[in-house]
Amino acid sequence: MAKNRLFITGDTHGDIDITKLTTKRFPLQKQLTKDDYVIICGDFGAIWSGSELDENLLKWYKEKPWTTLFVDGNHDNFDLLETYPVTEWNGGKVQFINDSVIHLMRGQVYTIGEVTILTCGGAMSHDRGKATHTEERDIHKIWWPQEMVTGYDLMEAKENLKKVDNKVDLVITHTVPSDVRLRMGYYTNPDISEDYIEEMLKGLDYKWHFCGHYHVNEQYGKTQILYNKIVEYKKKTGEYKWVK
Repeated sequence: MAKNRLFITGDTHGDIDITKLTTKRFPLQKQLTKDDYVIICGDFGAIWSGSELDENLLKWYKEKPWTTLFVDGNHDNFDLLETYPVTEWNGGKVQFINDSVIHLMRGQVYTIGEVTILTCGGAMSHDRGKATHTEERDIHKIWWPQEMVTGYDLMEAKENLKKVDNKVDLVITHTVPSDVRLRMGYYTNPDISEDYIEEMLKGLDYKWHFCGHYHVNEQYGKTQILYNKIVEYKKKTGEYKWVK
């Protein structure tokens, strides 16, 4: 059986959008082992309140046959996430949430199997300050200042990309680059995070970019936005296929 199979999907939001990873929706998982990986493109949401629900979700992931990897989104509790120690894994900085759940940090380049991956979580919460809440009341409760991609994240990515001659197989982020957002027709508040993602991709040799955030399954050039579907990336062909 092949090892290091690589699957990618969109936001899970704790237990809200987790059904795509159940055995019923993802029966192929019966063939997988801990040497195979499912990457969640941000808004993992299982590190949210430190409650029993978080504990049960992390246990659920740990009991799955695969290893779960995720980049942070804008709906992750960064104050809690930052309490986990940072270590090295497969060439980049990570945080082990448990033995089977690993946070892939911003601006890192990993080699998983024979696949090289650039990662950068983060995005702006578009629901800040809406009718039911205000920024002042909800800061560090439903949104965190750390959610935004920063110039430091961009610098970290550029430095790590130099080590691999500015070439990777995949890019995994939470949000889209700003040029893609304009093509999508989403005229929300400007998000500098998306400007930084676009800058990371400039001059980069890569095959595919996977991201989430916008709750759609749409492709724009090399960028595939994921939400309630799963893809498998095939290293031999350099292509991906939808998992049915």
